[in-house]
Amino acid sequence: MSIESVMPSNHLILCHALLLLPSIFPSTRVFSNESALLIRWPKYWSFSFNISPSSEHPGLISFRMDWLDLLEVQGTLTSSYYMSLEIHLFGVLLAILGNLVISISLNIQYSHLRSAQQEHPRPYFRSVLWWSGIILMALGETGNFAAYGFAPITLIAPLGCMSVTGSAIISVMFLRENLRASDLLGMTLALAGTYLLVNFAPNITQAISARTVQYYFVGWQFMIYMILEILVFCILLYFHKRKGMKHIVILLTLVALLASVTVISVKAVSGMITFSVTDKMQLTYPIFYIMCIIMIASCVFQVKLLNQATKLYNTAMVVPVNHIFFTISAIIAGIIFYQEFLGAAFLTIFIYLFGCFLSFLGVVLVTRNREKEHLPQSYIDFGNVPGKQILDKIQPDSSSLSYGTLPDGSDSIKSPSKEKKGV
Repeated sequence: MSIESVMPSNHLILCHALLLLPSIFPSTRVFSNESALLIRWPKYWSFSFNISPSSEHPGLISFRMDWLDLLEVQGTLTSSYYMSLEIHLFGVLLAILGNLVISISLNIQYSHLRSAQQEHPRPYFRSVLWWSGIILMALGETGNFAAYGFAPITLIAPLGCMSVTGSAIISVMFLRENLRASDLLGMTLALAGTYLLVNFAPNITQAISARTVQYYFVGWQFMIYMILEILVFCILLYFHKRKGMKHIVILLTLVALLASVTVISVKAVSGMITFSVTDKMQLTYPIFYIMCIIMIASCVFQVKLLNQATKLYNTAMVVPVNHIFFTISAIIAGIIFYQEFLGAAFLTIFIYLFGCFLSFLGVVLVTRNREKEHLPQSYIDFGNVPGKQILDKIQPDSSSLSYGTLPDGSDSIKSPSKEKKGV
């Protein structure tokens, strides 16, 4: 609170204040050159009294009294800090629940694949298990999408390790898989890393409006980052398409480069939707639809490259490498585009990176040596049935689900004519 007045210079001003405050002796400072008096009661309030010649009215003096309630300011700052912390924790909760729901959906789909190998399988679109897995997958991804609107990218992206650890727990409980010592160690490390990530991630609250996204979108940091990313992506894509290089690092690096664009656009779209619900409508700005197009396009190409990697390599190799590459690219994107580590202390950054390392190590231990089980053959080879003689393999009818599949074994059934030639 401030009071300012102008009075004749030949008057003597005497001020006396009656204050109902605790009996704490105040600190007093006098500035003779400005005729200022500052009185402060520690932790409670601050009072300043300033007398100076008036520049606008010669012969008059002006005095100013400033009153500052320190308890009110401190309470405002504290409430703002806890409010931002609650918002971040809500985003973390959405991300963890979303990843756990995704792990449940993956196990349901795996269970559907096993049940589909029965003697009379039903089409997948008539399976309750298949639809349950699809619905749960959509719910989990929706939770992850909403989480980016409440918390920074550097906090949400590393929480993908909860999907891997949750899937391991569910497979042991419901699919009767073996629980290994490396699984327990990996889950412990992943949980410890998650705890450090949640506590030492940047505690910044950004209102992601359309103008904010536009400001970041044309910033020089993002421009340089995009030029370098496009250059690296084109070089890797050249070696992948023209030179035929199918190494897992090349494929998953391409996926990670696209993922960095995906998380930037997801954060922008989710943030603008959240801002529209809580404050002012942002969905009328063109930048919202531009980010939607970027999000959808990057997701499509990302899934396409990821499917190529899963066809060429074991899932136990693809999952940990993809998680590590995706998390690193998302963190870099959040730091560069949204400047999420701006002003962070060195110790905070170090502990945060150590938490990321623990979560990476936990994912690697959980997925290590977990090879994909060989499912039963999708049709019966009648050449191995006693009393049946055929000339070649039996291919199922084209209308069946197993049409076009081949048996896992490399040995083929020889026809009787070939056996006679061999003799």
